[in-house]
Amino acid sequence: PGIQQQCYTQAKNKLYSNRQEHINNGIFEIKPDLTIAEQLDNRTDEMKTFGDGIKIFSVGLAKKVLLANNIGALWTTVSELPQSELTVMTAWLGIIAFAFQIYFDFSGYSDMAIGLGRMFGFEFCMNFNYPYISQSATEFWRRWHMSLGAWFREYLYIPIGGNRVAKWKFFRNIFIVWFCTGFWHGAGWNFIIWGLYFGVLLVIEKQFLLKWMEKIPRVFRHIYLLVIVLISWVFFAIEDMSVCGKYLATMFGFGGVPFADERFVYLLLTNAVILVVLIFAAIPTLPYIKNKLMPKYGKALEIAAIPASLVIWFLVTASLVSGSFNPFLYFRF
Repeated sequence: PGIQQQCYTQAKNKLYSNRQEHINNGIFEIKPDLTIAEQLDNRTDEMKTFGDGIKIFSVGLAKKVLLANNIGALWTTVSELPQSELTVMTAWLGIIAFAFQIYFDFSGYSDMAIGLGRMFGFEFCMNFNYPYISQSATEFWRRWHMSLGAWFREYLYIPIGGNRVAKWKFFRNIFIVWFCTGFWHGAGWNFIIWGLYFGVLLVIEKQFLLKWMEKIPRVFRHIYLLVIVLISWVFFAIEDMSVCGKYLATMFGFGGVPFADERFVYLLLTNAVILVVLIFAAIPTLPYIKNKLMPKYGKALEIAAIPASLVIWFLVTASLVSGSFNPFLYFRF
């Protein structure tokens, strides 16, 4: 019994240390009502749990290999164009491609980690909840990288006072948190500006903009969110601040930049299918269909999930064999 207990303790410590590696990469929030020790001691190691884990892992793998990698090629093409050859629409198309790439790369990585945990009986919280359907920066950050936001809220924002302080201290706290959020992603000025950019937006929204936006149609709130997020990704994607500034100027047509050209039309048409797929994948299309069909065709859907997973693995394998090495963007940060 003593040897068994020692082996069990060592195994728990190893699992905990492996989990700490996930914490360092942002996948660190288990179910809020369970501690790490409780998950290790009371995990459910069942075939259904294992099967659910495989499905979640497969979805994450497909997000990365089939979606993020493919649309990432479009962003690479646009970002490598000389500044003089960029048009307004090409610049917008490029940053839209990057927005899809980073979302499906990050959420794919998260889903794969969550799926692996589920295979072995561990429950990790969802990390991305369709952020591009948001209608404000405030809502966006409730849906994007939720474990990172929860960590900064619990270990930085609340300890320095949160919003239960004087107004100027509240502003200070917001900017401290978002400066640190930018710095967490990288020490470059582009990441610092990216973080402070969202800090400014959140302060403005909390002060008056959210109340005003309640009076305008939902479609305009959504357009507002997409525009401010796309602008933010320029800071995130381009580390050279001079190039970043020129790219933003091109997006808004400053300096007599052409609106569009033949290259834009070519890039749009050659990527039209993947862009349509990405749009439907970035909104809760599948959950909606599942909720509609599950009451009547629940058993059939469970059976269909098996060949669907096999098809995903076949497509992923074919893509990996024919493509080049594309590491997760997440590993840069």
